[in-house]
Amino acid sequence: MGMIFPILFPIFSLIFVGYLYAKFVNVNLEFINRMNMDIFIPALLIIVLSRNTFSIFDYQLLLLASILVVLFTGLMAWGFAKTFKLSIPMFVPSMMFNNCGNMGLPLAVLAFGDEALSAAVVLFLGSNLLHFTLGTYLVGGKISWWNLLKIPVNVATIIGLAISFSQWQIPETLHRPIEMMAGIPIPLMLVALGVRIQSVGFGSWKIGLVGAIACPLFSVIVAFILLLFIPLETSQQIQLLLFATLPPAVLNYMFAEKYNQHPAEVASLVVVGNAFSLISLSLMLIYLN
Repeated sequence: MGMIFPILFPIFSLIFVGYLYAKFVNVNLEFINRMNMDIFIPALLIIVLSRNTFSIFDYQLLLLASILVVLFTGLMAWGFAKTFKLSIPMFVPSMMFNNCGNMGLPLAVLAFGDEALSAAVVLFLGSNLLHFTLGTYLVGGKISWWNLLKIPVNVATIIGLAISFSQWQIPETLHRPIEMMAGIPIPLMLVALGVRIQSVGFGSWKIGLVGAIACPLFSVIVAFILLLFIPLETSQQIQLLLFATLPPAVLNYMFAEKYNQHPAEVASLVVVGNAFSLISLSLMLIYLN
């Protein structure tokens, strides 16, 4: 357990800083998130995807596995929701789409070093693609493929992969400022997560507790089954299991609020799920170590 504390403490302490700060200061989180999604995360993606050591072909099975984890977790959540008469748009997306950005990226680095960042980014890309397509559809929104292409994260992904395929070296004068911006999003995402958790609160704690257990449980079961059939390297197996253990994404609440799909219940799923993840992530890290 002594090995787990140094990994999780920085994550939850930054979340708490954001939570505490938002208690006393009216934070313009929309501006912060917009800047992070439009500038800093794209910079991080370009840096990671354009590395000499990175090849998307080394991670194609991991990308497939991440997509299958999300899809099969969704099927399990759909069956659970049908059985217990829960709202599909409220429950299912929150079980499918986890905090692989805000929490997954820093967790991978803190637990397994910078070399784990590439795998964590690939997992983030797979989940993010599904969230803005299938996830939008599940909550009643319309999918606009043109708008997807205009999202800076997707543009950065295309640029990063193009650089990787062409083996072009970014000039040092350009690489340095991009690299500086790439160091910003991981801590900023954690602080922003704390701010968002403070703002959403939770009222329906029972459904939140159900989701806090179901979200990692469904995904971890799926991940272990997939690992019987998909021959991933050991380091990628570790990242997939860590990915599967993550709590519901805050973006689920934002979607629920936008499309009026039980936002209070989704807020509870997010808040209780992220609090409970201190236990679930600790157990997974103990298993992986």
